[in-house]
Amino acid sequence: MLLTRGVIVASVGMNDLKNGMKVEIDKDPYVVVGLDFVKPGKGQAFTRAKIKNLLTSRVVEKTFKSNDKIDLADVEESKMRLLYVENDGAVFMDDESFEQITVGFDVLGDKKQWLMEEQLYSMTFFKGNIIDVTPPIFLEMTIAETAPGLRGDTSGRALKPAVLETGAKIQIPLFVDEGEKIKVDTRTGEYVSRV
Repeated sequence: MLLTRGVIVASVGMNDLKNGMKVEIDKDPYVVVGLDFVKPGKGQAFTRAKIKNLLTSRVVEKTFKSNDKIDLADVEESKMRLLYVENDGAVFMDDESFEQITVGFDVLGDKKQWLMEEQLYSMTFFKGNIIDVTPPIFLEMTIAETAPGLRGDTSGRALKPAVLETGAKIQIPLFVDEGEKIKVDTRTGEYVSRV
């Protein structure tokens, strides 16, 4: 461990690097998404790592010598409940400490469409600042607007556009009507089932 300006920075060697570890490279946080240990016939062994930038979501490949060390990122993850949405952001609260934070729409990006009050969201902090908000995988939402349903078509193959209570726009089967509650996969924005 290194001590820099009162902050403890842990570092790991290439042999200890594992998928899912969060590391800091050039002052940016990354998560390791793939590792490949290479031992060529001649020369020194090396590790080829695929890493995803937690700020930009860009995946890059880096090569490290076997004796290199890499710093672990100061990344914390916690669950927080959405209290309400304001004009400039969303207010979340930690259920244990009751601490509240406001997350701007610039950080939320396209995840703004999945904001529902009283739901728990996964929050990712880097050096104390919020860098990502992940909604629950499945949300139960009410259809605010769609064309009238068609009787008899229960195959689910034909789809029509719908607007959900949060403003999210998705495709739903023809037999689902306005005002119905449905289950939505927030990773893909796809209809899962009626509730």
